[in-house]
Amino acid sequence: MTPRELSLRIISTLRNAGHTAYLVGGCVRDMLLGVEPADYDVATDANPEQIVACFPDALPVGAHFGVVLVRDRESEGESQVEVATFRTDHDYRDGRHPESVSFTRSAEQDVKRRDFTVNGLLYDPAEDHYLDYVGGRADLEAGLIRAIGRPSERFAEDKLRMLRAVRFAARLGFAVEPETMKAITAHAGEVNEISAERIRDEVSGILTEGAARRGFELLDESGLLEAILPEVAAMKGVEQPPEFHPEGDVWTHTLLMLEQLNAPPVTLALGTLLHDVGKPGTYRVAERIRFDGHVEEGVRMAEEICTRLRYSRADTEQVMALVAHHMRFKDAPVMRASKLKRFLRMELFEEHLELHRLDCLSSHGSLGNYEFVRDKLTELPEEVLRPPRLLTGDDLIAAGYKPGPAFQAILSDVEDAQLEGRLTDGAEALAYVRGKYASPSGEVVR
Repeated sequence: MTPRELSLRIISTLRNAGHTAYLVGGCVRDMLLGVEPADYDVATDANPEQIVACFPDALPVGAHFGVVLVRDRESEGESQVEVATFRTDHDYRDGRHPESVSFTRSAEQDVKRRDFTVNGLLYDPAEDHYLDYVGGRADLEAGLIRAIGRPSERFAEDKLRMLRAVRFAARLGFAVEPETMKAITAHAGEVNEISAERIRDEVSGILTEGAARRGFELLDESGLLEAILPEVAAMKGVEQPPEFHPEGDVWTHTLLMLEQLNAPPVTLALGTLLHDVGKPGTYRVAERIRFDGHVEEGVRMAEEICTRLRYSRADTEQVMALVAHHMRFKDAPVMRASKLKRFLRMELFEEHLELHRLDCLSSHGSLGNYEFVRDKLTELPEEVLRPPRLLTGDDLIAAGYKPGPAFQAILSDVEDAQLEGRLTDGAEALAYVRGKYASPSGEVVR
C-alpha cells in the first residue's frame, strides 16, 4: 500500500467512525501543483485516543500535540502517515514548540495556527473538494510564500519558519510575500535561538532540493545568511583576479556554482558552498590579487562550520577533503603516476571531480584538466588504481627489520614504485627495500 493509499484508508476509517478527516499541508499543496507528494498527512477532529482506537497498532509519537503515526506493516517499506488532531497552540516560549495545545473540532482553527498559506490547504477525498480558509490557492497561483495571519507572530512562535519560508520559496520557484519578508528581515537575528540541528536540516534542504542559488540569494536578502553563515556572507565584495575569474567576486562565483547543482549529495553541496570560504581572510594584493593559504584556512573554517551545524563527522571530513583538494586538479597532468593514482582513488572521488567541473564552468570555463582526469579514470581499472600490496609490515619484520616509525615511509615508497610500474612482485619489492634502506641487523632509516 502506498502512502497515498494508506492516507485515504485512514480518512475513510475515521469517517466511518463518525469523525471528520482531511488531507492537509504540503501534500495538498503538491497535488495542486501537479507534483507527487513525498509524504501525506491527515488532520482530524478525532483526539489521539480515538485515533488509536481506530488503529490499534498506531504509535502516539506526539500525543501531547495530537500527533499519531499510523503504519501499514503489510506493505514493503512499511508506509506510514502522520495523523494530527485539529488543535490551537499556546505560548511558544522556546521559539520552536508550543508550551501547550488545545484540541478543537474546527478545521479552520487548526489551519490558522499553521505556517504558510500554501501549506494551510485541506482536501476532502470523498467529495473531491479543497477547503481553503487562508487564501492558499490564490497564493499558489500567484507564486507567493505568505505567512498565515501576522507574519511577526508566526515567526515569534516558531523561528524555524523563517528558514522554511526561504526553502519553500526556492524549491517552488516562488517569491516571499513582502510583509512576510519584512518580518523575516526584522527577526533574522533570532534564528540562532533554535537548535543547530534544525538549522542544519533547513540549510541542507536549501542546498539539495534543486534551487540552491535562489535559496542563498534569499538567505542573503533576508539577513538570515549573516546570522547563520557569516563566513559565507563575508564572500560578498571579495574581488578575484579577472584573468582567472572574469565572473566577479567570490560570492558571485559561489552562486554560479550553486546554480549548477543538480540534486547533489549534501557533502558535495557543502563543498561547493565552502570551497572558497578561506578567501576573504587571505585576500591580499601584490602584483595581482592573491589568496595565499586560502585552502588551508578554508579547511579549518569548513570543519568549524560543519561542527557548529552538527553535521556528522563523516560528512564533515568529506567536506574538508573537498575543500582541501579542490586546487589539485591543475597539477594533475604533470603528476607522477603514483601521485595521480593516489589522487584518483580518494574516497568519493566523483564528488571531487564534479566540484572541479563546477569550479571551472563558473570561472574561466576551461575543462582541460577535468577532461584529463575523467579520461584517466576511464582508462585505469580498479586493479591498477588499487593493486594488492607487494609488501606488508609483517613482511618487513620477517625480513629482519625492526618495527618503527619508518615502516610507513618504506611501505609508501614501495607502493609508489609499484604504482609507477617499477616493482611487480614481492621479491622485487623486498630487494628494493634491502638495497635502499638499512640492513636488517641495524635500525631502519629513512
